[in-house]
Amino acid sequence: MNIDAYRWRPPKPNYLPHNVDLDPFVENYDDIQLGRPEAYENAQFFSKIKRAAQEYNITRPKGYNVSFHANPEMEKHHFGKTHPMKPWRLTLTKSLVMSYGMSFAMDNYIARAATYEELNNYHASEYLDHLALTPADDVPRLEDDNEKAQTKFNIGLSDCPLFQGLYDYCSMSAGGSIDAARKICSGQSDIAISWGGGLHHAKRSEASGFCYINDIVLAVLQLLRCYPRVLYIDIDVHHGDGVEEAFLSTDRVMTVSFHKYDPREFFPGTGALTDNGPKSEHNPGAHHALNIPLNDGITDQQYEQLFQTVITQVVERFRPSAIALQCGADSLAGDRLGRFNLQVQGHSSCVAFVKKLGIPMILFGGGGYTPRNVARAWAVETSIAIDARDKLDPVIPMHAPWRDHFKYDAELFPSLQKILGEPRANKNTAKKLQDIVQHVGEQLKFVSIAPSVQYQVIPPDLQGIRDDVEDRLKEETEERDDQLRRTREEGVGVAGERGQQKNLAYCKKLTVSQLKADLKRRGLSVSGKKADLVERLRMYEETGRESGGGSGGGTDSESHIGSTYNDNDMDWEQ
Repeated sequence: MNIDAYRWRPPKPNYLPHNVDLDPFVENYDDIQLGRPEAYENAQFFSKIKRAAQEYNITRPKGYNVSFHANPEMEKHHFGKTHPMKPWRLTLTKSLVMSYGMSFAMDNYIARAATYEELNNYHASEYLDHLALTPADDVPRLEDDNEKAQTKFNIGLSDCPLFQGLYDYCSMSAGGSIDAARKICSGQSDIAISWGGGLHHAKRSEASGFCYINDIVLAVLQLLRCYPRVLYIDIDVHHGDGVEEAFLSTDRVMTVSFHKYDPREFFPGTGALTDNGPKSEHNPGAHHALNIPLNDGITDQQYEQLFQTVITQVVERFRPSAIALQCGADSLAGDRLGRFNLQVQGHSSCVAFVKKLGIPMILFGGGGYTPRNVARAWAVETSIAIDARDKLDPVIPMHAPWRDHFKYDAELFPSLQKILGEPRANKNTAKKLQDIVQHVGEQLKFVSIAPSVQYQVIPPDLQGIRDDVEDRLKEETEERDDQLRRTREEGVGVAGERGQQKNLAYCKKLTVSQLKADLKRRGLSVSGKKADLVERLRMYEETGRESGGGSGGGTDSESHIGSTYNDNDMDWEQ
């Protein structure tokens, strides 16, 4: 296979791969038999969960529908013995959900595999072809300057290994999330659950952070066909960089990510507080990416208060018509990669808070590398979706499959002491959290309240949205520059009162930021109100023209009102 035929590119400079050896002990579930049970075993289990539903009074929620999307074939895939990602956690989650009888309260669907065309709605054809056709034992490799073995599209590294059935695994994950979104769009579901999805790191043409296909992006694209504004919330311990990047240039999606942030030591090294989308105010996506960077050891109380405060502000301002909530469970205490002190109670409180908003919602899975903790969290969050949280027995039912794997006396809500022994040091100060809330409030001031949007056909390639925005911004900049140049040319040589009136009128049209920028370039004071700035700039222009001042009399563009502005250096006022 000729590697030169591929448009391969190395990871971003800030790409920080997971350290898969972060914890020396990674549970091995190779001995778990995941084959289909015999008919009599199915009948016995069905009888037990039916009795459990009656015992716990599990009924369908009143006034709304919940759908549950899963595929047992997806759960059988294996990333490798030492890899933290264990798809078997989905089996454990589903068995716990069923053991409490919760499946009787939902519409249950076997997730189908997404088609190539559906995956191609976001991902590049070349990337999908490589994902589908490259066998596990034949990975083309390149040697970079550091003599590190890199593979095409980041597939084949320790983070994103090739394994048997990789394409099937990805397409089933995406299919469940796409179908969940379609149930929301059709009105058949008010809450749809896809615990097999939530793979938020995958890029358009690049695997990243255990993620190959970004099912969340594909699901949100479905939601945008029938909802004007979608809010994406991410409570994974890692920054939701892939989703943020996909919708960077649109104001129809706002992304809010709560995550551990360390640009040097923690994957993916992105998601700083000041990363709020495109820098240009002319880009519709500006201020529509909110990042909540956290340190090790945050507690339930801190997390709940911060989450509720931030999301309340966001919802009041953005007013989403649908919500996509990624419930990565690696933010729980005891995770192989996470370093928070969150318990199931604190993590699930986020789901409960969003549910109370009464907005159509998809619940996605995500990270989570201690399977028993993942299953606990997602089972409890499923119970919240069907309004049965208070009905669950705090001790896992005796008939639950693989009950021994839950440890901690099979408690549904084990204490922090049982999980960690001693809580991790909390490095999140009250001031840090207050500063975060303040910054979020400042960013939201730039967001139009319930911005109206024009419905349009979503391009097959999501990259087309960003390309269209960038092309439009470029055209607007060129048009603005032409207009300013014509205005300057008209003003050259105009003397007396007519010229003064023209300069004064033009000065008044400029915004405060434009006036300050022009004055600053001329070395003049930028203090005072707009009227003061206008008069100061007008006087400078008149004096400079008459005396041949400035930087070239009346002909140098830098000495005249309306010189070219650089969007990247300006904080344009609305």
